[in-house]
Order: sequence, then structure tokens, then C-alpha cells
Amino acid sequence: MKRILSLIIAVFTCSAVLFAQQAKKPKLMVVPSDAWCIEKGYVQTYDNMGMTQTIPNYSAALSNKELNNVISKLNVLMADRAFPMQDLSQTIKSINNISAEDMLITSSTSGAAMTESPLDRVRRVAKADIILEIDWTLNSIGPRNSITYNLKALDVYSNKQVAGAQGTGTPSLTTDIPLLLEEAILENMDNFATQLMAHFEDIMNNGREVVIDVRVFDNGSGINLETDYNGYELCEIIENWMAENTVNHVFNKADGTENFIMFDQVRIPAFKSNGMAQDTEGFTRDLMRFLRAEPYKLTCKVLNRGLGRCLLIIGEK
Repeated sequence: MKRILSLIIAVFTCSAVLFAQQAKKPKLMVVPSDAWCIEKGYVQTYDNMGMTQTIPNYSAALSNKELNNVISKLNVLMADRAFPMQDLSQTIKSINNISAEDMLITSSTSGAAMTESPLDRVRRVAKADIILEIDWTLNSIGPRNSITYNLKALDVYSNKQVAGAQGTGTPSLTTDIPLLLEEAILENMDNFATQLMAHFEDIMNNGREVVIDVRVFDNGSGINLETDYNGYELCEIIENWMAENTVNHVFNKADGTENFIMFDQVRIPAFKSNGMAQDTEGFTRDLMRFLRAEPYKLTCKVLNRGLGRCLLIIGEK
């Protein structure tokens, strides 16, 4: 009886872990490419700390019926291959129901403030793990039409391209853009899906690639990244923690001063030890808890800069 009970418990435990991993399977979201948005005039500008930047205006782009039909077609094609899809239109509607984010981050202790670039619209709508960027051109020769398309898959965590497909479909008498796109893309869709799965497997085996920034507030405390703790500078202590907690000790110190460190190519585990999904913020909070504990007892806080980037601020809460 005890053996049967132990077996049942083991099965339920394994099932719970598998369910957690399946629930975190990367989602895909289809968006128009930057080039398509610029060509059609669906762009907007904003002031990013004195610098004017231009980004796609997805809300305006969705007024284009042709785009909506193309997104719907690609959603179906990918869902047919068992990829969970996040719809761009529904994501934007959800965002519009949320109050605007604060543009100014203020210390709760001293009132010190740090201006941070606003989370641009692209990242605000990127609720998926992989963004599928699509653009297309309609070719017409006499009564026959074809589509030339370019489809790119971008990892939202690293912003790197992880898959791609492009080509031109066979000329057809139809003028239906989604149908022409389907006819053109089907030839490469299986290979595209294989590239996506290879990337997912890499995430499971080698972790997600993210960026973690560390900054020190200049509030007169005298603490910076060169502060000594038992013969080790604070920057060395943080680097050692990164080496011990990243997958296969993989990370890169891209830049650093006495008040700032940028770690890129940081490979964080896809899942925590309890089977729950790990993300950049959770990983950075583990570092925060380490620095808050003895013997450092540093005041820290974490700011989320998107799925694939976090900022750890030392010296202020």
C-alpha cells in the first residue's frame, strides 16, 4: 500500500512539473515589420531623455484591414503547428485598460530620482516570448498576382533573430492577400517551425539570454562597485554570483565603471528548482536578496525593463 501511495505521489509531482513547463512554452505574436510600418506611415515618435526616437505605431497599423487578415492567417498557420499564439489586437486592448506607467523613478527613502527611458510601445505589447515580424509586397503581372514575403522570428528576451523565411509565391488569379501569402509561405513553414523548435530546445538546455544592468545611486553613502568586502571589490562579488548562478557559467561583462555594470549574454535557467518558470526579474531579485543579506546588507531594488532586461539599483530602496 505504501509503495502504491509513493508511486501516486511521484506521478503527481512529475505531472505538476511537466504542467508548469508546458504552461511556460514560449508564445508567439505576429506584428508588422518596422519597414512595413514606415512604408505605410504607421509610426510615432517620443522623447527618450532628449533623443527623439521613431517606433512602429501598432494601434494605428491595426486599422489596416489587410494587416489584420494577414495576422489572422499567420496565427492560424502557427496554431496548426501547436504554437500558442498571442493576438496583437487583444494585447493592445489590454494595455489600453492599464494606467500609464510612471516615467520618473523616485527613491522612497531620500527622494533621489533617476530618469529612465519609457518602455516603448513595442515592448509594452510584447507579451509573447517570440515576435514574428512580417512584411509583404503584392506583385501583379497581367491578371496574375503573387506575394513576396519576409518573415522573421525575434526572441523578445535577447532581441536576436532566431528564425526566418522569405520567398515569392506562384502567380495566381486570386487577389486575396492572405490566400496568396499562405500559398507562398507554406513551402517554407515547416522549416521555419523547425528553426523555432531548435531555439526553444536551446533555451531549455542552455537557458534564456538576457541583459542585467547594475547601477549605484550617488546619495552620499560612499558605496560603489569598488567598495571592498574582505579583500574583494563589490563588482567582483557580483561577477562571482553571476558565474555561480548562470547556466554553464555563461555571461559577459560588456561594460563597467565604479558605478555601473552591464552584463549581456546572461544565460538564466528557463525554470526554477521548483519547476516554476524563471524570468529576468526573478533572477535579478535573487541577486538582490544575496546583496541584502550578510555580510553586505546593501539596500537594493529591481526595475523591470522588459522581458529580457532588468536593472538592479544599489544604494536606494
